[in-house]
Amino acid sequence: MPHRRVLLLALLTLATVGVATLLLVLSPAAPRAPHVLWWLFLVLLPLGLATVIFMRRGWAAMVCVAYGTIGLALDLATVVSILGGRDGSDLALALSLVSGSANFVLIVFGGRAFWADLERRGPQGSRPPNPPSPSSSLPD
Repeated sequence: MPHRRVLLLALLTLATVGVATLLLVLSPAAPRAPHVLWWLFLVLLPLGLATVIFMRRGWAAMVCVAYGTIGLALDLATVVSILGGRDGSDLALALSLVSGSANFVLIVFGGRAFWADLERRGPQGSRPPNPPSPSSSLPD
């Protein structure tokens, strides 16, 4: 799969930023259920995608595009919220900028990898024509 190393690096960056976000930015006083969901989305999902990319599955590149799109939307919302004067710190802003950049790379190179995989697979070649049907060989 083309761009495999770039996708792996972006996914590992996202998992690392996810761990940093969960440990340094989110409040430990928050309820436990949202923390579990954030761990799944920010850490385990990128690691799972990296595993599938490492196994050279072509469909995983498109999943990376979808994950990167959702992540980039969340990062942009976080940056706008922090710059708009709401709660936030410089650390949260920096993590969102790094995460947003990695998500953008994931979208671009995931799309290119998926497209290249589709072109590589392509049609298997021409097939022989179907034999004529018996009704077409009857005289008029």
